[in-house]
Parts: sequence; C-alpha cells; structure tokens
Amino acid sequence: MSEHTSKMRQEILEIPDAVDRLLSQGASNVQDVARMVKDADPRFLISVARGSSDHACLYLKYASELLLNLPVASVGPSVSSIYSIDLQAKGALCLSVSQSGQSPDIVGMTRSLKGSGGVTVAITNNTNSRLAEVTDAVLPLHAGPELSVAATKTFVTSLVTGLWLLAEIKGDDSLTSAIRSLPGCLEQAAQCDWSAAAETITGRSLFTLGRGPSYAMSNEAALKIKETCQIHAESYSAAEVLHGPVSIVEEGFPTIVFAAKDAAEDSTAEAADALAGKGATVFAATDKVTRAQCLPVTRTDHWLTDPIATITSFYSMVEAVAGARGIDPDAPRHLKKVTETV
Repeated sequence: MSEHTSKMRQEILEIPDAVDRLLSQGASNVQDVARMVKDADPRFLISVARGSSDHACLYLKYASELLLNLPVASVGPSVSSIYSIDLQAKGALCLSVSQSGQSPDIVGMTRSLKGSGGVTVAITNNTNSRLAEVTDAVLPLHAGPELSVAATKTFVTSLVTGLWLLAEIKGDDSLTSAIRSLPGCLEQAAQCDWSAAAETITGRSLFTLGRGPSYAMSNEAALKIKETCQIHAESYSAAEVLHGPVSIVEEGFPTIVFAAKDAAEDSTAEAADALAGKGATVFAATDKVTRAQCLPVTRTDHWLTDPIATITSFYSMVEAVAGARGIDPDAPRHLKKVTETV
C-alpha cells in the first residue's frame, strides 16, 4: 500500500479484519446482553444516534421488526437535551449507537431513558466513553482506531454488532452462521468494481435509493457522497421516489440503487428501471433490472447480511471518487471526527 493511500481506504480494507475481531472477541458479551434483553422481555425498541450511527439504527429498525416483530422508534436526542423532557421508556430496549460515545445529547437522552425504565445498551467503539458509563450494558465494536473523519469500519461493525444481538435474542442459527461468514464476504465486497457508477458522479446532484434494510445503506451512501466528495446526494425509499422526487430527474441524472436478495428486491429493481426509463443513468446492486445497469455485488449467506456487503463495495467506490476529485476523504472540510452536539 503506497504512502499516498488515504486512511479511509486503509480502513475500508480493514473492515473484514475488524468484523473478524468483533466475532472473535465479542461473542460472550453479545450473548450476555442477549440474555439480559430476553429476561427484560421488551415490547418495543428505541434508538438514539446521529449521522452514520443513525443510519445503522435504521438498518437495525428493519432487522428488529422483521426478525422479532418488535417496532422501533428513533427518538430525537434534543427532546431531552434541549427541551428537558424525559420520555416514558418502561418496556423498551433502548439502543444507543455512537462510535465515540461522547456526544452530550446522546449521553443525556440515554441517561433519561434509563431513568424512565428503559433497558439501555450502548454500541460503541469507546468502552471508556461517557455513553458507556450511563448504560446497563455495553457492546464494544472492536474496530480499532478509526482515524479518517468518514466512518466506515465503525459503521459496518455497528451493523454487525446490532444484528448479532438481534439474532441471539431470536435464536436464529442461520443468521448467526451468516454473520460468522461475513469476513470473507466483506473481503470480496471491498474489491467489487463500481467504477462505471463512479464515472457518473462528477459534481451533479444525484439520488441514492433502497428499500427495507437497504434503505439504511442508501441513507449512509448519500451522507458519504456529501461528506467525502462535496456533491449533493439525496436518499429516498424506492417506494417513495416516484411520488414526487422523480420530477427533478432529467437526461443522465445519476442514481445508485441499493438492493439485497430479499422480498423488496423485485420492487426496488422496478423503481430503478422506471427511473432509467425517464432518462436517469441508473446503477443498481441487483441483477433483476432490465433498463438500469447492474452493479457487481457480493451476496452473503443471508438476505439481512447482504446490505452489509453492499455498503462495503460502495465505500471503496466513494473513496476513489473523492480522490479523483482531488478531495482528501480523511479530512472533509468543515468536519471533525467527533461532533459533540448538545
């Protein structure tokens, strides 16, 4: 690896090892927390997060609802930190996700939910953080230091940690097996060639799309395009984009569509083809499309782990786009690694 390789690129390539480390070192911790949650028998989940961590929570929302039949609500930390309201959390499992665990509003909301009767679990890369101090349990990411401002390996390990917890709660052996197979899949995914899509990201505004768990990846992708490439990107559900946003589509409008091998794949492919039929230049992570262009993807051993591989492939692409535009993805303008919001 050359001395000019970005830290972001290095950390993308470290994703398989980070997940392998999580699987090797985190099993007893995840199993202990799963037993605690099952004993509490929650009726619903609450998530607390911002930025990429909130996108991880959106993925876990779908995973919880699809696996456990338990609804998930994302709560605004400002309800506690700015408006000084303590939400009623009795009967809730409260998941707080933060790579640094330091933002005062995330910490404050988590403390409030615990005080209101919620069972609180922190998913964080910093076990000595303020967030870790106020929760009932902590699930470390085991990601190692992440030096690039743009989170990649901590996002992926957040997905894996949360999904693993849900799989243990449900006792889903097939999903647990797929999670354990992820390092090899992610190594392949990091090498997928999305250069054809990269060539369309030249400075023009674009859409990212997804549905179900893949919609969370779409949200994360739009953020990373803005963050690392200084290009406006807007994420929509594949079910919503044709209801109004499609009006701005014109010839050559760039669109990247995320999909897994799940029940939403066909309808997502249909939306991708519909946009292509209106003149957009559409690249889709599915071979179900007929008018959009198909992106190479690594399919995993379970439809819920497919999106984790797809976002890894996207990360490799977006880092290359930033470099081609002469932008340092490790230090995006106006941003810093830890943003402490009140």
